[in-house]
Amino acid sequence: MACLFFLSVENMSMRKLVFVVIVLLVVVLMVFNSSTPEEYDYLRLHIRANSNLAVDQNVKYEIRSELVRFLTPYFEGSASKRESIDCVNRLTSRIEYLCDDILKSNNLSYRSKVKINNEYFPTRTYGNTTLESGYYDAVIIELGEAQGDNWWCVMYPPLCFVNNFDQTMHINFKSKISEWWRMLFSY
Repeated sequence: MACLFFLSVENMSMRKLVFVVIVLLVVVLMVFNSSTPEEYDYLRLHIRANSNLAVDQNVKYEIRSELVRFLTPYFEGSASKRESIDCVNRLTSRIEYLCDDILKSNNLSYRSKVKINNEYFPTRTYGNTTLESGYYDAVIIELGEAQGDNWWCVMYPPLCFVNNFDQTMHINFKSKISEWWRMLFSY
């Protein structure tokens, strides 16, 4: 009987120890996996108009529409932010050419400049998805002096490139903790 009690107490202590170890691992994973603003897994597109004159704002929207049309096939199946950035780097001269061609066809003398930068964005909602304010990697397209109102969206995951946000946008959020838990306890 004493032996049975000892095994029961030992078994309970072992369960507590396993529980404490799991809780500590979860806390450690959360600390090391916490995102800083620079680590958001989004790539945004930001088009800055030359000025707030109607002609500059109108050409900004024309460029936006053509860019979305041009880039859609490249970003619809993008598997990662890194892949999307690599794609933009490969397409930079074509993007600038497309923008400059539209500027020229509108008899504007200024040109475009494409760059990738980490910049602050305010909170923004896309369909049912809200991106909190913070610093995000972004493809910046500056038109001329880039002093006017701007337009932005998300290139990765490709929220710019969906026709109806509510029906076609499916974002899968991953939990490193749940992946670790499944890996640890699956047979």
